[in-house]
Amino acid sequence: MCKGLSYLPSSCLEKAKGMRVKLSHLAETHHKHKVQDGKTPQDLESLLNNKTGLEVFRGFLQSEFSEENLEFWLACEDYRVSPSNLQRTKADGIYSQFINPDAPQEVNLDAETREGLLSVMDSPCVDTFNKAQQRIYNLMAKDSFPRFLRSSHCMEAIWDF
Repeated sequence: MCKGLSYLPSSCLEKAKGMRVKLSHLAETHHKHKVQDGKTPQDLESLLNNKTGLEVFRGFLQSEFSEENLEFWLACEDYRVSPSNLQRTKADGIYSQFINPDAPQEVNLDAETREGLLSVMDSPCVDTFNKAQQRIYNLMAKDSFPRFLRSSHCMEAIWDF
């Protein structure tokens, strides 16, 4: 049985209030500035850098069976900060999980980007996935993120806090 908000520590309540304000601001900004010069608002970055916001966004994508773009973006972020002795292993994992045409979570990349990745997989470096990651980020910013802001996931997250 739910005991209500009074049983939560005050630090949790303060964090929840802050998240509510941020998500409300994202939704408000999106609705005021849906498309500006053909671009969507760049608040996706703020969402991806917020642990709670990221989890709400992930839940939304999972409900649409389209979380592969977010998972790829996160894998690339992890790859970028990995020690050089682990880059080869992580690069192979990213390629087999997201890039390979038979990948279980294949992301939608154009042929040029996909072929470019294949050509450098023998000697991956820290920026191997930068172009592909940016393309997927842009896809999320133009497609998934605006849908998320209009979704019940976003609205529930705003009002649950």
